[in-house]
Amino acid sequence: MANRHPTLNRPRTAPPPAAPGRAPVAPPQRPVTHRAPAPVQAPPNLLDPPSWGQRLLPRALRDSLETLGWWQNPTPQPPSTHLGQVLAALEKYGWCKSLDVSPTGRMCIRGAQTMLQRAGHVTEHDRAKAVHYLQLSLHEIGVHQPFFHWNDFPERTFPQVQQRLNRAIHLARTNGE
Repeated sequence: MANRHPTLNRPRTAPPPAAPGRAPVAPPQRPVTHRAPAPVQAPPNLLDPPSWGQRLLPRALRDSLETLGWWQNPTPQPPSTHLGQVLAALEKYGWCKSLDVSPTGRMCIRGAQTMLQRAGHVTEHDRAKAVHYLQLSLHEIGVHQPFFHWNDFPERTFPQVQQRLNRAIHLARTNGE
């Protein structure tokens, strides 16, 4: 018996194109414009001392400006970074004895810590830990007085202060702070 539909047995193929063979037309391309990449702001160096704005503007004003998005308060740092900031502040603004802040802007260790705390670079709790590590570094050399008394000794020099602060930083980092 013959198949009534002969096309059912043939393989299916696509019909030939109606138009003669032409390459497809690509859509027009837009001219390539090279824009300069947006400048990437470097992250703030954690050891930079507070700017004059952080030092002079009252905390309430800085908080209000931050709410408006016009200011960014610093992130409080752990004791080891705080001690590094104290050292950086003393190197930048100058070190002194007998006064937390001298009339010329120089500071003792405690004055630098107070400035950093008021600027929001350290919490009171982490500042107390930093003082503990500074006291430990003084105990290593046989000094059993508060660090601010040791700072004011007549024979004290800035290289000695730097050495004790660096040792306190090492102790804090060793303990994971």
